[in-house]
Amino acid sequence: MAHIFFPLAASRGRICMATMAALVLLALAGCATMPPPNDAMNLAQARLQAARDADASAYAPVDLGFAQDKFQQAQAAMAERKYADAAHLAEESRADAELARAKAQLGAARAQIQAKLKENDRLRQLGEKIDASGQQQTSPSTPAATPAASEMPAPASSTLSTPPLGGGFQTVPAPPSSGSGQPHATPVQGGQP
Repeated sequence: MAHIFFPLAASRGRICMATMAALVLLALAGCATMPPPNDAMNLAQARLQAARDADASAYAPVDLGFAQDKFQQAQAAMAERKYADAAHLAEESRADAELARAKAQLGAARAQIQAKLKENDRLRQLGEKIDASGQQQTSPSTPAATPAASEMPAPASSTLSTPPLGGGFQTVPAPPSSGSGQPHATPVQGGQP
């Protein structure tokens, strides 16, 4: 039995192995040349702190939790030198933190509005109690005592009438009020009641 040796076939196998080794080294070198995403990590951390400062733990705990989890994953990827993954996770953490901060600001504004509405209701009820007991009348400048613009009567202290010959408006003294606390309008000829 004779063995035929082909030197060309042996060298082809070595060339393929050398080429594959070179490609693997280039791929690893390409991953290692990406710089760490320090700016993205710092920005994500700053946005996370801003969300915490806006009290996102009370108003947007789920979004804040997502942001914190992704930031921790980004830190783990940085430790493993997986910089592409770390950059991506840091960007997601930043976006979630900004959302949590915005929701927290909205929640805080809504809480302030609710507090103001409760205070207005309390003051309105207090004004109605005082009015009903006859102790003190609320002033017309109080928002609770001011009727809607479409229902507002003419002021009692002045009544419009036909202008005098000299032109302009004439102010009529207010009529004496009755004991009910409500001014009564007296019709003036040629003017509004």
